[in-house]
Amino acid sequence: MSAGSEKIIIEGIKEDGNKFRPSDWCERLATTLASFGDDQRLRYCKSAHPCIINGINCLIVDRNLASKSPESYEFLMAFAEENQLKVQEDRRSKQMDINIERRERRVLA
Repeated sequence: MSAGSEKIIIEGIKEDGNKFRPSDWCERLATTLASFGDDQRLRYCKSAHPCIINGINCLIVDRNLASKSPESYEFLMAFAEENQLKVQEDRRSKQMDINIERRERRVLA
C-alpha cells in the first residue's frame, strides 16, 4: 500500500471473502479511541471512525494517527492483520466522506 491516500479503510470482509463477525466490530474498535463530549455523548476520534461503504461495515483510519498515537495505529493495524481483514487506501471522493455527526447520534453512552 502506497502512502498516496490520507486514509486507510479496514473492511469488515476477511481476505477469504467471508464477513467478519461480530457485526459491530468497527464501533467497538472506534470506541477504544473515542471520548465523551461536554454533552456526555460519545464522540469518535476523527482519526478512526466507523462507517458503512457499499453495505459493508468499515473502519476509516487517518494515516496521521501513526504519528499522533503510534500505539493506537499499531493496535488497529495488528487487529486487521490478526483477523485477516481487507485493508486498502481510501479512494473515495471528498463528497462521499462519512458525516461523523450523523453517525455519532447512533452511539449510546
